[in-house]
Amino acid sequence: MPVARKPLRGRVAVVTGAARGLGAAMTRVLVERGATVALLGREETTLARVKDSLPAGSAACWEADVTDDRAMSRVGAEIRARLGSPSVVIANAGVAEGGPFAESDPAVWRRVIEVNLIGSAVTARTFLPDLFDTRGYFLQVASLASIGAAPMMSAYCASKAGAESFAHALRAEVAHRRVGVGIAYINWTDTDMVRDADEHAVLRELRGHMPSPARKVFPAAYVAERLVSAVERRRASVYVPRWLRSTQLVRAAMPPVVTWLSRRELPRLTAAEPFSATGLLGAGGRADQGAGTDDPAY
Repeated sequence: MPVARKPLRGRVAVVTGAARGLGAAMTRVLVERGATVALLGREETTLARVKDSLPAGSAACWEADVTDDRAMSRVGAEIRARLGSPSVVIANAGVAEGGPFAESDPAVWRRVIEVNLIGSAVTARTFLPDLFDTRGYFLQVASLASIGAAPMMSAYCASKAGAESFAHALRAEVAHRRVGVGIAYINWTDTDMVRDADEHAVLRELRGHMPSPARKVFPAAYVAERLVSAVERRRASVYVPRWLRSTQLVRAAMPPVVTWLSRRELPRLTAAEPFSATGLLGAGGRADQGAGTDDPAY
């Protein structure tokens, strides 16, 4: 994907987790910058609503589970036939849960790993042939949780650290094929997942005990603009907010500091309000549990 004045014009981009939140926001920015976008997600009706909010012909949508190899292979073939080979693939689909690991539901804990890590790998496997042909770019949406693990978020932290490591390995494997691989490290973003997190004491307290800059929630549109700009420049990494880059310098020191704080604070916090598992967070998490339906019961 050669660098041009408007590098996304005429390109085909794929965004997973595009039904809402950051995925939908990135879709809008990609279209504004000239790309045709394939929206993938679990909520067919919500995906269609996002597509219909965009200029006619600028996007198409597919309901798919990113952890399902066969479904993703089918969708990949349909995207190629309808839109052409993608030059940009953004692995954004993700779910989260909170609560003590010992009391977590094994199926929910496993699902977080499957969507955030295995789903990213399935997405890459599906579209790598296209990226080889177009010399394209793959963006893995990661998190501050990839750098510094936190208590009560074991599945999410493990999955995002794994996704980061996967992206590093993939970058090394495909560099000679002129395919770029980037990692997006983002902090709190104003999505239904984060808003739902604040309704649960376990996660509300977690965010509340972070340093003030780390507690700030950024609008999804702002984060989307930053990430799409990184796509245009084929960045190896992008940090939102920018100060997150500095955490890489103290990465090795973070686990003992987190352990020390947790040993001091968790007994006091649990005495005031016992923590319990949250289940999958947000409307997107409920849709995933409901196998992609838009039934409000899920």
